[in-house]
Amino acid sequence: MPAPTETGHPPPPPPVDIRPLAAADLPGLMAVQQACYGTGFLESAEVFGQRLASPANCSLVAVEGDAVLAYLAAYRSMRGKVTALHGGFEAPAGQPDTLYLHDMAVHPDCAGHGLAGALLEALWRDARAARLRYSTLVSVQGSRPYWERRGYAVREPASPEARERLACYGAGAVYMERLL
Repeated sequence: MPAPTETGHPPPPPPVDIRPLAAADLPGLMAVQQACYGTGFLESAEVFGQRLASPANCSLVAVEGDAVLAYLAAYRSMRGKVTALHGGFEAPAGQPDTLYLHDMAVHPDCAGHGLAGALLEALWRDARAARLRYSTLVSVQGSRPYWERRGYAVREPASPEARERLACYGAGAVYMERLL
């Protein structure tokens, strides 16, 4: 624990930069992913690299210096669409109306520092500026209450393709949506 300052309070945490995810961040992203998920949800650096190349990509990363502390993999999509686990970020054929949150992870050593909220707020702000109306995601690993506290509600995917993609996340996975 850092030594208290002259005022008796601990020093402020080092500054964290939130910026677009870049290829140079992939090794750090992989380390965060490994620290957070069981092997069933690990996605390869190759898949993340392909996502970065998508014109719909709008993923963010929280870094301190060169160290990746957290990331939020996201892209502009269409309401009702579900991205398969290990799937690419497919640019919509028409005008996107949805911010799709595919994966968010915060390194366990940084839990409780507000990084997830900062990443979400930054992406929601950018999505509203781009005139997107919705944000959607697939909740896994018991995260549904977390997302409900942030205004998301469970929705049944309308298309057979979306239901099939949702099933690849396993039991307990639910599709969720909120208005921006």
